[in-house]
Amino acid sequence: MNDTLVSLAIIFSQLSLLAFGGGNTILPEMQRQVVEVHHWMPASEFSALFALAQAAPGPNLMVVTLVGWHVAGWAGMLVTSVAKFGPSSIVTILVLQAWDRFKDRPWRGIAQKGLVPVTAGLVAASASLIAEASDTTAIAWAITAACAALAWRTRVHPLWLLAAGSLIGLTGLGQI
Repeated sequence: MNDTLVSLAIIFSQLSLLAFGGGNTILPEMQRQVVEVHHWMPASEFSALFALAQAAPGPNLMVVTLVGWHVAGWAGMLVTSVAKFGPSSIVTILVLQAWDRFKDRPWRGIAQKGLVPVTAGLVAASASLIAEASDTTAIAWAITAACAALAWRTRVHPLWLLAAGSLIGLTGLGQI
């Protein structure tokens, strides 16, 4: 159990420092570590934990806590949460002080613009990974594509899309 907790601490501390543009950008690496490297759960279970975390109220990255709970119980939940949110919070506090000091410098705007495509690519990789693990039928792929298009092109609230997908799932159409 101690080896598992140490592994969780190392993995989630590293992920904490890589989460540019939001927590979902680290999902591909989180999934790779949890599913492929350590074999703590199958991809479908990781995807289910992610879906549960997104549907529940609270922080966007509740999946971190759920993974820790699944892998090592209460201790795993505590270790993953502290490891994921601690290092990035400390770095954020330190960087914000310097960031405010250089607010009028031209390089700051260039750096911000340069991080936009990196963040967009990481978010797209996360979406692809979750869809790949979750969508096992053509109808499920169609539902995912329709929701993505609606979210991208309209101002439909994501909860409406989640509700629609849930209703389709309840009817059994997503399993055909």
